[in-house]
Amino acid sequence: MRTGVSPPVPGTPSPWHPGRRPRPRAQQPPGWPESAGLREIRKRLGARPPLVTPAEVAGLRRRLAGVASGRGVVIQMGDCAETFALPTPADSARTVALARTAASLVEERLGVRVVSIGRIAGQFSKPRTSPTEEVDGVQVPSFRGDLVNASAPDELSRRPEPRRLLWGYEHAARTLSLLRRAGADGGPGPGSEVGPASFPARAVAPGPVLWTSHEALILDYEEPLTRWDAAGEAWVLCSTHFPWVGERTRHVDGAHVRFLAEVANAVGCKVGPGMTPEEIVRLAGILDPDRRPGRLALIARMGEGRVGAVLPGLVEAVRGAGHPVSWLCDPMHGNTVRASSGHKTRHMSAVLAEITGFVAAVRSGGGRPGGLHLESTAESVTECVGGRSGILESQVPDAYYTACDPRLNADQALEAVAYFADALVNSSGV
Repeated sequence: MRTGVSPPVPGTPSPWHPGRRPRPRAQQPPGWPESAGLREIRKRLGARPPLVTPAEVAGLRRRLAGVASGRGVVIQMGDCAETFALPTPADSARTVALARTAASLVEERLGVRVVSIGRIAGQFSKPRTSPTEEVDGVQVPSFRGDLVNASAPDELSRRPEPRRLLWGYEHAARTLSLLRRAGADGGPGPGSEVGPASFPARAVAPGPVLWTSHEALILDYEEPLTRWDAAGEAWVLCSTHFPWVGERTRHVDGAHVRFLAEVANAVGCKVGPGMTPEEIVRLAGILDPDRRPGRLALIARMGEGRVGAVLPGLVEAVRGAGHPVSWLCDPMHGNTVRASSGHKTRHMSAVLAEITGFVAAVRSGGGRPGGLHLESTAESVTECVGGRSGILESQVPDAYYTACDPRLNADQALEAVAYFADALVNSSGV
């Protein structure tokens, strides 16, 4: 579990940790006001108990090592951007039920163990292409997620507020507590309302832990929640089990990559169509210098029309450099379009096409497809078009509740999961 990071000096009152290393200016800065008391808020955040434990983080790394070796599959699902709306036991039960149903579906088809990871308990921030956006004909600062500002389209609400870092911690802690309770209870029983009619509302046998994950975007939140693990002799990010770096912040010399290189968690990195073989090998060398299974997951988000042309060369380059990574497919982010209503949406036909292209591309590059990464919800939303649920583009506004990007509803998510499992079977297994 060693990461090459120097341990704290015994007996010192304030041991060095990854959050104190000078590093380059971070991309996608939140833009905190200078007088907002950020240093004191970081100090208070650093004094809070860890949200997840180093032992749990190590457990996920072991499970992901099995995925990298072909002994499992990752199904990662959850919100595009969580909000600070108060989570409820019913919400958590539906989330756990959907994860377990998806896991059961894959395990039945493939005969391998599923690692269920949620985009949950920390997915409170979002990178944005532009610092401003137009809402009802008015330009306002972009909504950066509840960890940074509020979604109401006015200047005051969109002002970055560092106290939200503490609010995010409290919301994550409550969500984790509810998830653990829902997991211990086995999820909802027969007859429970867990989604649309086509989503099976049935008792599900106790399944794997729903590990948490989020994009490690706001370093002022992540750095104070880093803890020293004496047993593992490494620094561990205790805000989540599985942090990832996004397409906009994956620069090899950037602050986000350098920070994740210094923690012992399993980490992920989004891989878009602009990535080159040279860049991905350098990136893997920074995030996975010891070439250990379970350390690094590369999450391809290419778009259906580009995955076949770009991904095989990247897979081949990583394999040639000796990195035993897990390759995951994100078929959502490269396939975002605008509906006639103006809402962002995704078409299930494009999502499924990218899944097919991903499996073929990874095989072509000599790799092993390791899992699926979806923006989804157990709610009966109409944010994405098509699939067996038959949602029409004209219906997209009917139940459009996302805080940022469109999500698959439960039925669409299960359809994508089943399609991925079948694609693996059809391409000669896991």
